[in-house]
Amino acid sequence: MKINASEIRVGMLLEYKNDLWQVLKTQHVKPGKGGAFAQVEMKSLNKNTKLNERFRSSETVEKAAVEEEKFTFLYEDENDYFFMNPKSFDQINIKKEIVGEKGKLLTESLEVSVSFYNDTPISVDLPNQVTCKIETTDAALKGQTVSSSYKPATLDNGLNIQVPPFIESGDNIVIDSRNLEYVKKV
Repeated sequence: MKINASEIRVGMLLEYKNDLWQVLKTQHVKPGKGGAFAQVEMKSLNKNTKLNERFRSSETVEKAAVEEEKFTFLYEDENDYFFMNPKSFDQINIKKEIVGEKGKLLTESLEVSVSFYNDTPISVDLPNQVTCKIETTDAALKGQTVSSSYKPATLDNGLNIQVPPFIESGDNIVIDSRNLEYVKKV
């Protein structure tokens, strides 16, 4: 699907120079002299390289046709994560490199959204908020001001995050799966 360069947004997938690119940053610039353009920073999903490109506002780019389907997480082995389609019960496996650091947040029967490009899985989106358990955390220091007093904590899945001082070992918390930050205590 062709779109104008002014319609490019962060997170979009574009087909450009015979590759698939994910938009990381975009900035629309209207200089005093000359035509407006979009400055776009993209990352190749296949080669893992970055590219800065300038598109004139009148140019069109090809937006990748991506299909999203709901899947349920089943289990993992040393190389892959395994998911099941809850409607057809088909199972797929996705390489750990594609899922990345978010893979540590996967728990059994968690519903995720998998994006496919030409029947190949390219990304896994977790729910925005995921519940985790604190395995270890430091004791809160008395006298610290509330505004800046976050302390390190290790979750039961091995992730290290920053939490407020009232959180203790064994507490269940909700974290944001997009930026791996503390949201609230459960």
